Amino acid sequence: MEDIYEVLTRLRRRGEKAVLATVVGARGSAPRKEGAKMVVQADGRITGTIGGGTLEHQVIQAAMERMDGKETRMLHFEMTDEGASQEGMICGGSVDVFIEPLAPLPILYLFGGGHISLSLARLAKMVDFRLVVVDDRPEFASRERFPDADETIAGDFTTLLPQLAVNGSSYIVIVTRGHQNDAQILEWAARTEAAYVEMIGSKKKIRTIFDHLKTRGITEEQLSRVHSPIGLPIGAETPEEIAVSIMAEIIQVRRRSIST
Repeated sequence: MEDIYEVLTRLRRRGEKAVLATVVGARGSAPRKEGAKMVVQADGRITGTIGGGTLEHQVIQAAMERMDGKETRMLHFEMTDEGASQEGMICGGSVDVFIEPLAPLPILYLFGGGHISLSLARLAKMVDFRLVVVDDRPEFASRERFPDADETIAGDFTTLLPQLAVNGSSYIVIVTRGHQNDAQILEWAARTEAAYVEMIGSKKKIRTIFDHLKTRGITEEQLSRVHSPIGLPIGAETPEEIAVSIMAEIIQVRRRSIST
């Protein structure tokens, strides 16, 4: 069986939700002792066990109900002799289970490896984002250029975009070198579940791209999720200042989602 902590690390790195259930109290002939753990994923799959049977089924249900929440909960189960025998156990006992929603690590997908991205990448790591840099030019999406990135991906956007695992813990910033690339990436990003989508550009550029995407089937609702102009309005001019304004807006969106 795969190690629970390895599963938790993998899920968090992917930006996926999970709930950890831990036996914190066990009296009598409880099926598992204190410290037994089980991870419940958003699709209902589990790793580990806290004893099986009705007990485990009820804990899984409670975990699924709190998958999108932030509050922990303590569950108490009395396993009577009658109930225990029905479960195939020798006798009863009682079990306390602590369930804890685990917040996924936020992932920043940074499209474009130019000057703004260099500063934004450093800021992203400072505030605990997993960072993925994507560019169609290998020299602009490399370990040498972005040593702190968790992943650098270079290649044709048409091929790369469908392969990226974007979910509600993902943040997308589009700062490529050309309008055509921006439009292609934005069309893809607008259809995702990303928590945040942002594209750099003048008002004229943004309007032109939006009008084009509407002809491609992108709805007004999908476009309303796009943050443009880019960043918070702090009067930023240099690449470094623009990066600060972008990250400030990302932090604002992230904290609002955590508090709701």
